Amino acid sequence: MEQQDIIVRVANHLDTHYALRITDEMEASAKARGTGIAKRSPEYIAKKMLEGKAVIALMNSGQWVGFCYIEEWSHGKFVANSGLIVSPEFRKSGVAKLIKKKVFDLSREKYPSAKIFGLTTGLAVMKINSDLGYEPVTYSELTDDEEFWAGCKSCVNYDILMSKGRKNCMCTAMLFDPADKAEPKETAADFKENSSLYERFSRLKQSKLLRWFNKKNEQSKDSKAKSIFKIFST
Repeated sequence: MEQQDIIVRVANHLDTHYALRITDEMEASAKARGTGIAKRSPEYIAKKMLEGKAVIALMNSGQWVGFCYIEEWSHGKFVANSGLIVSPEFRKSGVAKLIKKKVFDLSREKYPSAKIFGLTTGLAVMKINSDLGYEPVTYSELTDDEEFWAGCKSCVNYDILMSKGRKNCMCTAMLFDPADKAEPKETAADFKENSSLYERFSRLKQSKLLRWFNKKNEQSKDSKAKSIFKIFST
């Protein structure tokens, strides 16, 4: 399979029949990773296609390859390129980078002054984002739109997110700010120089968060058990 055999373009009304395939693959991929993305219905994905706020990748034969869509938050001040998914047989082919570039350009076209952000647990996606001009940031620099954070409810780590007051979780936050003077070549070079550090920090953060959350759960169970014991022993 060659990249030239794959078409990456803005999705339209003729692509809505792929919506169920896309959402099924999103769910399967999230389960395999042990993390999650906002769960979307086929109807929601089809709506994004009809609005011209989605990018789809297809083989010349019409076989579905990959997908990503745009969501706006805080009245258009923030934009997220969400739901990036690639069909299993096309992963590690470079198509994810092509999709991310296309949806990023579409976002800049539709929302030229918006900050574009994303949450990811994958170093490969971090690299792609860095090549586009994204930089790692704290969660406080992202949108405070309640609807966006409600989308994390379908993730297995949602309890950790809420326990940390939405200030930290397993994902790394990344942001492209059009007002920032950093060039994509600079953010890409920074990521290349520090990629091993980012990977080590990400693993350490995830390990510490899991230990902290598990310990908190055990303390909560112990406290509940003591309360029950007290009730039945008086």
